[in-house]
Amino acid sequence: MTAPQTDTTSATDRTATTAEPLASAARWLRVCTLADLDVERGSAVLLGEDQLALFRLADGTIVATDNRDPYSGAQVMSRGIVGSRGEVPTVASPMFKQVFDLRTGHCLDTKGKEPASLHLWPLLVRGHEVYVLHGGTW
Repeated sequence: MTAPQTDTTSATDRTATTAEPLASAARWLRVCTLADLDVERGSAVLLGEDQLALFRLADGTIVATDNRDPYSGAQVMSRGIVGSRGEVPTVASPMFKQVFDLRTGHCLDTKGKEPASLHLWPLLVRGHEVYVLHGGTW
């Protein structure tokens, strides 16, 4: 599969801020279509041994994070509660209710625990197809 080029006309293209630097072993993998993603609901994706959580926000932005909750270790983030804090899109873990910024992955409410973050995966939307950059090191 040839890596798709960034579609600069797409409002949901996140590659400009999240895809650098890219390892040569990384490749774009199609994971779903936009129609597969419900607004403000998570969807789990399995890519090899990696579990991801995809979120379609109310403004149409698509975000990919690890599905693993950094506090409990459970693969549950796709079942988290999507919301916002002011203008910041968030997801709250269904386990211990820590709240994460979906723009950065940083935990906004640690519930008294040490700070932790969700890993964000580079992605792009081309037409109605959603791709995640998988493999390599970043």
